[in-house]
Amino acid sequence: MTDNKARYVPGHGLLAGRSAVVTAAAGSGIGGATARRLLEEGASVVLGDAHATRLRETVAALGARFGTDRVAGLPCDVTREAEVAALLDLAEERHGGLDTLVNNAGLGGTADLADMTDEQWHAVLDTSLTGTFRCTRAALRRMRAAGRGGALVNNASVLGWRAQRGQAHYAAAKAGVMALTRCAAVEAAAYGVRVNAVAPSLAAHPHLARTTTPELLAELARREAYGRPAEPWEVANVIVFLASDYSSYMTGETVSVSSQHP
Repeated sequence: MTDNKARYVPGHGLLAGRSAVVTAAAGSGIGGATARRLLEEGASVVLGDAHATRLRETVAALGARFGTDRVAGLPCDVTREAEVAALLDLAEERHGGLDTLVNNAGLGGTADLADMTDEQWHAVLDTSLTGTFRCTRAALRRMRAAGRGGALVNNASVLGWRAQRGQAHYAAAKAGVMALTRCAAVEAAAYGVRVNAVAPSLAAHPHLARTTTPELLAELARREAYGRPAEPWEVANVIVFLASDYSSYMTGETVSVSSQHP
């Protein structure tokens, strides 16, 4: 049997000279991996995250590696419109504009629908779907005015297509992100902005373990063709592709980042 471990691919300058913003980008999850991959591809990056301490540590680490002139961060809760605006303003001030937005912020949880409270439902929808809407709206307004094109990449989930017990709120939010992606893409094409999404199935990061059980994670991993979760940077690779000119004819698409085939 061949080794199913992935080989890290070095950067190729796909985003050299571009300005990017990533939400929920602190720490070791998909957002943090995406920020690193964007930097490795030559972009200057502004990171947003609701966790100020973790964000500060991530910005310091990336700044030490890639240069403090290319990395900045600002605490941002995507449920707060003023904080979203401030995050995008920072990208314009520090890096001369906005070329790429990665909407990574999301909130999970597990609750059977019959037992789910309104508060649980609204918390997941407000962050995962409405937060993506707020960031997308703010970015498209800026990109339309600037007239330089750009790319948005949203983080959806295979649960936007598939059913899983206890995930009605999260699945509904992610299906909404897919629909939002398609509609935004049709509108933004007129001013040269592409809008796509990724739909990971299972990516290994510490935050996931806090929202589900080890038994379920093991079962989900067994369903994958490789018998393991994706590394966060494997999802980030696809995000980079969608942000780059290699996907110049793609818009309104949701790309599954999964080895699970029901």
